[in-house]
Amino acid sequence: MINVAVLGAAGRMGSHVVQAVGAADDMEVVATLDADDDIAAAAHAKAEVVVDFTVPDSTEAHVHALIDLGLHAVVGTTGWTSDALARVEEHLKERPDLGVLIAPNFAIGAVLAMRFAAVAAPYFESAEVVELHHPDKVDAPSGTAIHTARGIAAARADAGLEPSPDATTHDPHGARGADIDGVHVHAVRLRGLVAHEEVLFGNAGEAFTIRTDSFDRASFMPGVLLGIREVASRPGLTVGLDRYMDL
Repeated sequence: MINVAVLGAAGRMGSHVVQAVGAADDMEVVATLDADDDIAAAAHAKAEVVVDFTVPDSTEAHVHALIDLGLHAVVGTTGWTSDALARVEEHLKERPDLGVLIAPNFAIGAVLAMRFAAVAAPYFESAEVVELHHPDKVDAPSGTAIHTARGIAAARADAGLEPSPDATTHDPHGARGADIDGVHVHAVRLRGLVAHEEVLFGNAGEAFTIRTDSFDRASFMPGVLLGIREVASRPGLTVGLDRYMDL
């Protein structure tokens, strides 16, 4: 049995994680923690893996605390910067036995969409990303969209491609969206949505769209359970659930 603690257990995602772990045959919830709780309680409860679905402002501090406590971490909270990831990677050098998984999305379809987007990127002149979420989401663009855009940009750079064509010189209202490594990302916030993404590719005379939709937070749970099962055997920092999948 894998002993699991959940940070943000009362939240929308955290409560689903508690239920999913409780229903799994090979793991057990030993601690449920929220914003004002002492993270050390996870260690006192003999947790081996801690799942963090809290908020972007606190998640990095949580991960550093978990490393100091000698606990593996599976993190679904988004908002990570390159500098923050580098700090975690450096900290893990002190504990080479520990694994930390930071995944921008745990839905299997979303993970595949990110990978497929990187595969497709070198073959199209234009690429943009549209992410669509519920209006209670606190960060924009989503971590999934950022990860997707960075994967597209890296694949295009490796192929020696020029930036996507764009003659825009006047955009006082930011209609062209965020620029993530040269890939434009657009965020939609709409009541009734959960988590959705479209990756748009274009060549002369054709368009190619990859779309993934999560209609319920239950869609993230198989990926979370996969992360919990694998993180202890994957020391160091891993960004993206696809690294744990045979892709």
